[in-house]
Amino acid sequence: MLGFFETVRIRHSIRKYQPDMPVEAEKLHAILEMACAAPSAGDLQAYRIHVISKQSTRNALAKAADKQEFISEAPICLVFCTDEIKAEEKYGDRGKQLYTVQDATIAAAYAQLAIVAAGLGSTWVGFFDEKNVEELLSLEAGIKPVAMLSLGYPAEIPEASSRQPLDKVVVFDSKS
Repeated sequence: MLGFFETVRIRHSIRKYQPDMPVEAEKLHAILEMACAAPSAGDLQAYRIHVISKQSTRNALAKAADKQEFISEAPICLVFCTDEIKAEEKYGDRGKQLYTVQDATIAAAYAQLAIVAAGLGSTWVGFFDEKNVEELLSLEAGIKPVAMLSLGYPAEIPEASSRQPLDKVVVFDSKS
């Protein structure tokens, strides 16, 4: 089992998956449990996670995501959606516009780290035709897709991408 810091350090976007290696039900369950363990505004969990394993639906999702074929090649695609109505009922417009997006993306981030800890790989996909995905998944009113994670066993591990130095992205309060 990997420690947290190592898990974060070895996480890379995986765009090639082993074609004949399905994700075990136990691992998928553990990943989904970790996603649902993520913090959320008021513990509402104002999100939904759609687990897509059907090949034709993954093909359609890849097409909706500007033909990002790795989505159809991975055995599973998780689609994280906001539940605007649930968040709005408790927190009003700020809940609908912000908290539900935060909740869904925090859950997706937890899932992405759990995927690595389980020995799998994933890629976060945020570029897709929202209306197309809504129709593909027959989402009801107030449920909006915000992120997808393709996941499966990596066929290759890419080189780590460069990151900006801390002083370019972190600002410390200089007042004592």
